[in-house]
Amino acid sequence: MKKLRTILVWTLVSLLLQFGAYSFLNNQVQKVMAPTVASEPITRQLQATIPGTDLTDIQISYAKDYLAYLENGTFKVFNLKKNTVVFEKKSPSVDDQTYGVLTYQWLPDRNTLLYFYAKKNPDPVTYVTVYPPKSTSQTSTQAPAKTSVQTQTPVEPKTEDPNQKSVVEVPKEVPKEVPKEVPAAPRIEKRYGNPQITELYSLELPDSDEDAAPVDRFNQTIDNFPAGGKIEEWVVSTFTNLMYLTVKNESTELLMEIDVMKNVRTLSKSGETIDNMAASDRYGTLYLDSNVGATHQVIALDGTKRQIISQNSNDRILGIRDGNVYIGEVENNELVKIKTTADLAEVKTNPALKTEWEGSIPFNQDVRTLIGAKGQMIVYNHQTADIVTAGQLKEVNLHGDENYVSVDGAELIQLTKNGSSTLAELQPLKSS
Repeated sequence: MKKLRTILVWTLVSLLLQFGAYSFLNNQVQKVMAPTVASEPITRQLQATIPGTDLTDIQISYAKDYLAYLENGTFKVFNLKKNTVVFEKKSPSVDDQTYGVLTYQWLPDRNTLLYFYAKKNPDPVTYVTVYPPKSTSQTSTQAPAKTSVQTQTPVEPKTEDPNQKSVVEVPKEVPKEVPKEVPAAPRIEKRYGNPQITELYSLELPDSDEDAAPVDRFNQTIDNFPAGGKIEEWVVSTFTNLMYLTVKNESTELLMEIDVMKNVRTLSKSGETIDNMAASDRYGTLYLDSNVGATHQVIALDGTKRQIISQNSNDRILGIRDGNVYIGEVENNELVKIKTTADLAEVKTNPALKTEWEGSIPFNQDVRTLIGAKGQMIVYNHQTADIVTAGQLKEVNLHGDENYVSVDGAELIQLTKNGSSTLAELQPLKSS
């Protein structure tokens, strides 16, 4: 019994050690695949001077130490701590604005930036030699074969033996001659490809205190990206590694999905236009404002499966944060109501919408909206920011020529032109 007890104890100890080792490895993998986001957003208070004054599409990194922007068609990333440009990528064409960096976006949990880059296809037309299929039939003519036939000959009493037989050759039937097939000559065919090459890159930035160069990594080519297309909306679900983008050119608008395996598929309906999008940070479900003809709906899209969230023509998708989907009701360019519904793994049609706030906030094409890390709704332009927190509205006056807010709602970036440069001032955005 004592020996058996010892074996059982050591078996239990071995299992516990294995479980601990597996748990440790699993935690390490999780840290790499899905880095833990800090409970409180990072904020900084600093000033930096950026060379140039024509800066557009300002976006700040997760750690608030890098600023990405476009300047006269050139994509640049600026280190705010060291006051220097650490990365730039020019357009391959000076005249054609459809080439170069189309759009970019910081990941919300690390200093990594994704961007799309377009360039002219040097070989949009190729020539291919096409050979005809080989024939399996074989035709030929043969000379008539000879066969031997035994026949009885007349008896000559004086000279031949009456029992003697003679052999006479009789020709077989002559077969008909079949003409040989003449093989068809190979032909040259034109093959038309996409006149534009569109590529997806990831740019990984080191800690802003380091001197290491950014890592610019090619990810994939988007073969079915329409030439001359403009990316109007782009959202990323980091938990599921799904990306959604709306691409519009002169003839069509497409909703495209890119998954972690680099598969690309089109999800939009024929004749559909999309105004706003938001991707679930838990399940990858895409919520969007869909317009088909005169019909406007807020839709939840999971793969190709669609569920109607709201059929109210005034409702607009505002964003998603921490398990809540935010929907705004807009009347006469005024946001009059903010409603929420739960972000569920299985979305049901026409879910209940809970009213979180009612009032009036200017809501036109000049404003930008986002849901902050603390659930605050921020609607802002270059002059003011309206912030709704726990049902209470606060208006904040902004300074500087241009003003931007980080995607977590925590940081305010104020830009002021100063001669041939731009002064950037960072400070926490006071939302309460």
